[in-house]
Amino acid sequence: MLNFQIQSDSDVPASKQLFAQIQFAIASGQYPPAHRLPSTRQLAMITGLHRNTISKVYQQLEESGLVESVAGSGIYVKIHERENITESDSPVDRSVSAIKESMDRILELGCSLEQVKELFIEEIDWRIRCSDRVIVTVPERDINAGEIMQQELQKSFSIDIELIELEKLPQILEKINFGTLVTNRYFITEVLAIVPPNSFRVIPIDMYDYNKELEIIKGLPSQACLGIVSLSEGTLSIASSIVNSQRGEDLLVLTSRVGDRDRLRAVLRAAHTVITGYTSYDLVKAEIIAMREDLIRIPDVISADSYIGEKSINLLKRELGLGINLPKK
Repeated sequence: MLNFQIQSDSDVPASKQLFAQIQFAIASGQYPPAHRLPSTRQLAMITGLHRNTISKVYQQLEESGLVESVAGSGIYVKIHERENITESDSPVDRSVSAIKESMDRILELGCSLEQVKELFIEEIDWRIRCSDRVIVTVPERDINAGEIMQQELQKSFSIDIELIELEKLPQILEKINFGTLVTNRYFITEVLAIVPPNSFRVIPIDMYDYNKELEIIKGLPSQACLGIVSLSEGTLSIASSIVNSQRGEDLLVLTSRVGDRDRLRAVLRAAHTVITGYTSYDLVKAEIIAMREDLIRIPDVISADSYIGEKSINLLKRELGLGINLPKK
């Protein structure tokens, strides 16, 4: 789990450091939906920040659609539609029980059995139609993050996944009526502001938690140079902020998009350790081989396992009806 740390000597304001760390904890699933965030008093004791500063950060998180305030209770990670995943040793039996309970509740509302049947058929048909077209959508400013998501989902599901810039989504929605929109939790509020109700399913995904990589970063020697390489400019910005919060000026951090060859080569010349997304790993290794004679030392290259968290992959499999085999009667 990420330890909240504020570097007092950083050029980044303390409030922005805290916002980025909590945002990452939510987006990577370390703070899952419905999780209660620490109180302002608790967080003040952990970070040394004034409670008013923490309250402002929580307000920014709420305005971003990541958390919600429950009067008299606290601040909770917001639950978006169809996110409530439960674990079970007997998923079929649990499903049957859930269907029966749902029917009982609907009947108690005054519906007839025929109406219940129509409601279930309508919901099933709607979900099937939505599953026929799966679209990854992210803002144009971080389209490379969308490319990573698209590649990973196509690899995991073996189905066609479209990638559409968020800014172009309204024109697309005018032409099609059903589908499943997948986006990074960072952008969920922007997506929901565009999508009309009762049309597309919108499913936010969580990032991989990067716990393995964070442990490596914590163990790097003082004054070492860490390189971070990714397709996504947004990922680089987030990663740099998180590393700074954990190590401050004790660690030199250099970042590069994999497509910026000059910048990438500068990072590889300086870095002792390079952390890269798995989609960029082969390109980084190939560049090291190409410039081997120019390198004073060969940096250690570590590939992150994935970009999307396993829980989100399972959620999408469930929502798209993939990977669930019911026994034959």
